[in-house]
Amino acid sequence: MSIRALPLLVFAFVLYNVIALSLGEEALGRQIFELRLLSGGIWKFTWGDLVLLVTLLLLFVEIVKSTFTTTSTLIDHALSMIVFMAVGAEFLIVPQAATSVFFLILVASLIDVIGGYTIGIRVARRDLNIGADQ
Repeated sequence: MSIRALPLLVFAFVLYNVIALSLGEEALGRQIFELRLLSGGIWKFTWGDLVLLVTLLLLFVEIVKSTFTTTSTLIDHALSMIVFMAVGAEFLIVPQAATSVFFLILVASLIDVIGGYTIGIRVARRDLNIGADQ
């Protein structure tokens, strides 16, 4: 099994658990830094914001990975489904996971599963159409 078959959103899942379960759920609201904007407003960046930023970046990479048609891609899709089920189960069972940040990780993992299969099917059809012309 290739390292490319590992679903990257598992890192967002682990990051959330490290922060929320070890430091407490309120740690997600703790400020990392703040910036004064030109408008005079102050933008505060929290640990929860960091988790969501990492999740979005990893989701982008997962969507790009799903455009390849290899055996490791099929394994990645199956493992992404397992990650989605684990995130969903934790959301329903673990009290510390009952946050909007964790819910958005759950939604990102759902998008990864649906997008991965959809893009994979589209790419496979395109590959079949190109092969038929030869």
